[in-house]
Amino acid sequence: MKPTISIIVAIFNRKDELFELLTSLTAQTDKGFEIIIVDDGSLIDLKPTIAKFEEFLTIKYFRKDNSGPGLSRNYGARRAQNEWLVFVDSDVIVEKDYIGNIKKGIVEIPCDAFGGADKAHKGFNLMQKAISYSMTSVFTTGGIRGNKKAVSKFQPRSFNMGVKKEVFEKVGGFSEMRIGEDPDLSMTLWENGFTTAFFDTIAVYHKRRVDFGKFSKQVYQFGCARPILNQRHPNYVKISFAFPTLFLLGYVMGFLEYFILGKGIILVFYGLYTFMVLFHALIMTKNASIAGMAVISTYIQMFSYGYGFLKSWILLNIFRMKPEDAFPKHFHKN
Repeated sequence: MKPTISIIVAIFNRKDELFELLTSLTAQTDKGFEIIIVDDGSLIDLKPTIAKFEEFLTIKYFRKDNSGPGLSRNYGARRAQNEWLVFVDSDVIVEKDYIGNIKKGIVEIPCDAFGGADKAHKGFNLMQKAISYSMTSVFTTGGIRGNKKAVSKFQPRSFNMGVKKEVFEKVGGFSEMRIGEDPDLSMTLWENGFTTAFFDTIAVYHKRRVDFGKFSKQVYQFGCARPILNQRHPNYVKISFAFPTLFLLGYVMGFLEYFILGKGIILVFYGLYTFMVLFHALIMTKNASIAGMAVISTYIQMFSYGYGFLKSWILLNIFRMKPEDAFPKHFHKN
């Protein structure tokens, strides 16, 4: 008997992205799934967009007050009818065999939760492809979003994540965190003895932010969330989490060395790093313009994440603030 699937999409505004996601789900070779759309207090009406697909897809639409993505996904999960919950972000596009490959993976790879990679679609603009590169590159995230060989224990992320409904309910679903709620869930699953797996045939095309300013804000928030996650899950802390902060501090030290001592030894290493990123991006994308922008997006990612991590670590560990007091916007108050 094939596994049954409920796709859950928590969305805020993104009408155009929702249209593209539903279009890709309409093209699925395996039609055996339901879609639950949770409108997290959008400021625009999403119903006309959804109505265009109701003839072709089994869609349930719910609107609620804004509470952030995690609690909105929980809201959708409680209304799901099937045994597996599959969470995707509203700004992704899936291949036509996405559902079929999920069901195949569940049968072939025993697990309680799974995830897949994200990558750039050929239709993305140059900046989106550059940002996608930096988010999946071995020189930034270590490639953990791009392939299963990059990590020994795969941590599913909510842009492309599946969980058994009964397991999801046992651990209480997503937490009250608005940022970092998906790694929080993955580590909670591990702490409760549940297993996760990587399915290499279910990659999604993830649009992310379409400009550097929004991208910088997003990864800054990721950086702020990491020390909070370290407090919540101390058994899964890695020194590599602090690498962007060390990268940022090293860059500052390099300029101080240059202007105060007249030496540029430290900056030479950053020059080498820049060259490696540019060369690698050129090989991976085969486009000089994307490679050039990938260098910019890589530095934005490292600096913004590094600053967020440093700020959060100081507030939590030096000033001993509670996470919800240090970052009230990162938590939903029930």
